Amino acid sequence: MLKSLFCAAALLAAFTIPANAERIGVRDLNVAQSANGRALNAVVWYPTEDDGKTEAVGENPAFLGVPAIRNASPDDGPHPLVVLSHGYGGSWRNLSWLAGELAAKGYVVAATDHPGTTTFDRSKAEAARLWERPRDLSRLIDAVLADNGLGPRTDGKRIAAIGHSLGGWTVMALAGARVDAARFLADCKAKTSPRACALSHELGLDGTGDARAALEGDLGDPGIGAAVSLDLGLARSFPTESLAAVHIPVLIFGAGIDAGGLPAEAESGYLAAGLPMSMRDYVVVPDAMHFSFMQLCKPGAVAMIEARSPGDGVVCKDGGTRGRAAIHRQVADRIAAFLGATLP
Repeated sequence: MLKSLFCAAALLAAFTIPANAERIGVRDLNVAQSANGRALNAVVWYPTEDDGKTEAVGENPAFLGVPAIRNASPDDGPHPLVVLSHGYGGSWRNLSWLAGELAAKGYVVAATDHPGTTTFDRSKAEAARLWERPRDLSRLIDAVLADNGLGPRTDGKRIAAIGHSLGGWTVMALAGARVDAARFLADCKAKTSPRACALSHELGLDGTGDARAALEGDLGDPGIGAAVSLDLGLARSFPTESLAAVHIPVLIFGAGIDAGGLPAEAESGYLAAGLPMSMRDYVVVPDAMHFSFMQLCKPGAVAMIEARSPGDGVVCKDGGTRGRAAIHRQVADRIAAFLGATLP
């Protein structure tokens, strides 16, 4: 079993295939290094009118890729902007299937690795600086808007953030929710959400002094107009009074099948209960497991992953009778409708 069931897979990830993929451009994005030396690897998907050759971006033996045109010219805008946040141990690829879906519908979509908590960068020092994750997204937004090619075609007044697992926590902090670490640690003694609490030290939730102050500070970005959480973890680090003060629309998805130690009712359900009723929508996908919100797996992927890392084949498993593609379709359609209503 993975160390944390609310992390994204600590494996190479890829994309599913959205509609109109031939009209999606993709390119790397330069994000200026932060004052403390935190560097970001970012990728942007966007609508294009180019008719060039596509490549299967992110293809690997376990996961499917999605065809997109590398360095295509962005089409005329302005387009709404969506930023994506991956889970613990994952990468920018984890929500690429959703990036393709949204880009095909007219959004500019940007994603970045979060240093210290990615597949290829598991730095303990950076992982403990959890407050940097929301700041990564703010820096990513600034980079897109400042880019000579993408900036003029992106509407800086229509911005949303979407995150999976620890990425869900990240976008809620970006939306204005504030951490109370002492309350979270006290809650952990009741073993309400074991998998989330197991990482409290590694993610710096038991820090003191300046680190505690930074984590409990205001990490919100006033430019965010809507947020989507996909089966988040660490929700209980946000006290209910902080959630009650969130003033932007939030769409919450929970996985109906608990793969172990991260029950939706204790995480996504807690988030839904704390947010203002008029500002949130809560959807439990009954046959989804935590990793159902990640990309599609190839046939035989479970056996291949298990042979390399026993227990990690769970990243390709879903519950019920529907396949992951059907779950993706439900989630993508609901998100598109939500963003269409909240970022008109």
